Amino acid sequence: MSSKPQALTSAGPMRAFAANSKKVTTELIEINEDLLEFNQYLTEYYNQLAKAWEVAQKKVNLKAPEVPQDVEQIEAFKRIWIDIFDNDFTELFDSKKFGENYGKLVSKELELTKHWNNISNVILQSVNLPSKEEIDEVYKELHSLKKRVGKLELELKKKETGKK
Repeated sequence: MSSKPQALTSAGPMRAFAANSKKVTTELIEINEDLLEFNQYLTEYYNQLAKAWEVAQKKVNLKAPEVPQDVEQIEAFKRIWIDIFDNDFTELFDSKKFGENYGKLVSKELELTKHWNNISNVILQSVNLPSKEEIDEVYKELHSLKKRVGKLELELKKKETGKK
């Protein structure tokens, strides 16, 4: 008990939460570290998109500097715009730098989700509620039972119609 002084003053349901508060605190510290990295990757992601947009728009402006006056010119302008943006963004999405950054971004997002799930599980465990994994297991079993009952009902109907 000396390693968990906050649990000494707690009573009732809060005692379990206080005993597990070190786990929550650790997760929150790790979340902050991961959130900092996530924000760096997210900023880089949007910078890459903005730069690709800027370059593509400059190319469009050079290729079609006149303001379209009729339907044909508008259609030509749209085709130029679509072709340039399609090429430039495809080039961006195919680049190694974009792929690496996007991979790190998604990885950090998954780590953040893992931390939130861990915190949720500690809180649920502290108040004697089932964890997400336990609820998922119950849903799987319930689904399996529904399928089995459906098959049994179908077999029963076949037997009943066969007797008549």
